[in-house]
Amino acid sequence: MTTGRAIRVLVTLLVVALTWTTGQAFAATPDADRPLAARVVTYDVSGAAEFTTAVHRGADAWNASVANVRLVPVQTGQRANVRVVADNGWPRAQRTSLGNGTVWMGRQAVSEGYNTVRIASHEFGHILGLPDVKPGPCSSLMSGSTGGISCTNQFPNAQERATVERYFAGSLLLGPAADSPRSNVPALALGR
Repeated sequence: MTTGRAIRVLVTLLVVALTWTTGQAFAATPDADRPLAARVVTYDVSGAAEFTTAVHRGADAWNASVANVRLVPVQTGQRANVRVVADNGWPRAQRTSLGNGTVWMGRQAVSEGYNTVRIASHEFGHILGLPDVKPGPCSSLMSGSTGGISCTNQFPNAQERATVERYFAGSLLLGPAADSPRSNVPALALGR
């Protein structure tokens, strides 16, 4: 065996030994068995105008549906993860990274008869990493406008819940899950 090969074998064995030791040390920490707290995503409704109550109810729908992330109103002096703005266009969301971005509560959809709480919950879904699912039934929150004007469902279905839970699993210690969607995406709209 050459000296170079012997050194490579020793380095490999050392790396393996350190990996095992580090893993065992981590498993032995007292916090390892404690459940992780939910990641908090703050939102700012100061620009939401007449949609403020609907936005809070949309956040409440997500909070009642998932455990790994919590949507809470931003506190004074705090910077929000999500800015909510009312405008005259169609509702849409621009996610800058998982759990961060801007939601526009567009008056156009409301004037056409769409439910404001469903709109808010749907747009929060985009901020939490979900794409539009079109066409889709009313039971799919991310079906957006294809659920129809009479659709008032504000809650994510089982698949939507599971996806968001996976994206935010372990988020306090590890950050967004490795399989989370790409961070810079085009604006996603409630759509037609």
